[in-house]
Amino acid sequence: MADMTGNREDIKSELLAVVQSLRARIQMDVDTGRTLNYLCVQGEPASVNKPSVPHREHLPPAQPCGADAPIDAVRCELGDCQRCPLGKVRTHIVFGEGNEKANLVFVGEAPGADEDAQGRPFVGRAGQLLTRIISAMGLSRNDVYICNILKCRPPGNRNPKPDEIHACEPFLIKQLQAINPEVICALGTFAAQTLLKKEVPITTLRGRFHSYQGIKVMPTYHPAYLLRNAGAKKLVWEDMQMVMKMLGIEKKEA
Repeated sequence: MADMTGNREDIKSELLAVVQSLRARIQMDVDTGRTLNYLCVQGEPASVNKPSVPHREHLPPAQPCGADAPIDAVRCELGDCQRCPLGKVRTHIVFGEGNEKANLVFVGEAPGADEDAQGRPFVGRAGQLLTRIISAMGLSRNDVYICNILKCRPPGNRNPKPDEIHACEPFLIKQLQAINPEVICALGTFAAQTLLKKEVPITTLRGRFHSYQGIKVMPTYHPAYLLRNAGAKKLVWEDMQMVMKMLGIEKKEA
């Protein structure tokens, strides 16, 4: 009886190893876009919806672990993230960029098409407008830090889903803890609501400071919104003037 039990356990272990190996092979082939030729019935290819994803060599290399800068440790922990379905459809992770000791951090919603292609935040039309806003404040992109709630682009630039925010938010929290800015500028509804945990419209939230883990937060309209509603630029500039005053930056004309 003991021998039979031992044999069953051996067989079970072998089968488990085979299943794990096959699962890893399928995942690797899906991730790299290979055809799953071995999933066939009587010579007919299996019906598999292969996601459109880049080969691994096209993804930005993972940051080396053990780096001195705290922000690099966060990027290392994020790795080649597959914690939500967006990991299968993105081109690049858009982690964030700028001054890792910045007093001011801009947090947006999610990468768009240009950001996904380049792996950098706010480089499309909305990003160019944000750059001009930063410049009008007497700063440059190298003076601030820029990132998003989500690190991967939602298909079609749709709104982030709750499960995607839930998967990505821990890394945003660690980014902000590593930088420890004086002020966070939350760009748009999703950024503001995620940071402040308030289901309140951006029209109500903007124009005054809120608090996030002891850090001042100024919600304001997203630059993409300004491209469609130029009249709101004046309101955003009013918000930025409040940020400048908080940081001790001399006011300039818009």
